[in-house]
Amino acid sequence: MTDRRLWSYREIAAHIGVQTDTVRSYRKHGMLPAPDLTEGGKPYWFADTIRTWVAQRPGNRRSRG
Repeated sequence: MTDRRLWSYREIAAHIGVQTDTVRSYRKHGMLPAPDLTEGGKPYWFADTIRTWVAQRPGNRRSRG
């Protein structure tokens, strides 16, 4: 089943255990996937997009579901 819930910087930060500003920095430096949706100038990602990114990113030492 696909998880199409939209996550903001806040949900991503909570998922990977970092501060919201860290996630913003990841995006600024091209380390985060492109947003799946931008609404009102704010980027959002599908939960599955972020889970895939987390699983594939170098140095991933966590297994989160």
